[in-house]
Amino acid sequence: MSFRDAVENFYERLVIDAIEATRKPEDTSDYLADVMCVALNRLPPRYYRHTVDMMFYLADKELKSMRDKSLSAVKNARDFVREHQRE
Repeated sequence: MSFRDAVENFYERLVIDAIEATRKPEDTSDYLADVMCVALNRLPPRYYRHTVDMMFYLADKELKSMRDKSLSAVKNARDFVREHQRE
């Protein structure tokens, strides 16, 4: 395994969860990928190496806050992408 594959951004998981929770039948994979990019660009990175370490050391209050921020970022990103779609 390359060291490049050893580090991940925890917000990626949270944004994917938020996208899945708000997914609509008409959402295309291209649209959702754009939403993910916009949402992640509006959130701070939170890097980790091992998921178990992240979950163990993350306080419940902080995790809830991160989930709320992710959901808000996804909702705002959906609006942004919809308003700026190419035709």
